[in-house]
Amino acid sequence: AILDARHPSMDYYAGSWQGVSAVLGTFVPSGIQHSLVGPDHVLFLVGLLLLGGSAARLGLVVTAFTLGHSVTLSVAALGLYSPPPFIVEPLIALSIVLVGVDNLMVGGAPVGGRDLRPWMAGLFGLVHGFGFAAVLREFGLPREALGWSLFGFNAGVELGQLAIVVPSAVALAALRRASALAAARVAMIGSVVVVWAGAWRFIQRVFFPEGP
Repeated sequence: AILDARHPSMDYYAGSWQGVSAVLGTFVPSGIQHSLVGPDHVLFLVGLLLLGGSAARLGLVVTAFTLGHSVTLSVAALGLYSPPPFIVEPLIALSIVLVGVDNLMVGGAPVGGRDLRPWMAGLFGLVHGFGFAAVLREFGLPREALGWSLFGFNAGVELGQLAIVVPSAVALAALRRASALAAARVAMIGSVVVVWAGAWRFIQRVFFPEGP
């Protein structure tokens, strides 16, 4: 390791249980934080939940997203393959747009086999995983605890997802029970917001890559 003005110190995680505990204590909260404060992933998840559905159906959607991003997160973190950010970031924004557009095309509620959300969640989860990996690399993965740090970050991401999915799904289900019309309007308005936000982030990343 080389220490300089930008990197005045370094952490070394021993292979003991104390080292494992330190790794998890660092990377699990980091995963939670990124999942909760990352607007791209929040918008994508909320867009997937707007149409509601049974607990089994929503569980399938979230599981598909988890499997997708877990695969590419591991692939990129292990150094096997990592596409450049100028490709990944616009694709993440585009995935948000497509989820919102699909919601609007359905018209407020999934209809039988027309519910493409599990497939979209799994496919675009692969893209989001590369985005998670970019954040993870900024922390500097410790080689002596690579597996545990990857596991801890991914576990944190899942906990953050649950903190978004559970309250949102419960609130939308309660609204749907109270008024199907109101729930349909919320789904429509929410989907328009998702499309607008995703389109704006796509434009920023394609035409103004140096912007915020």
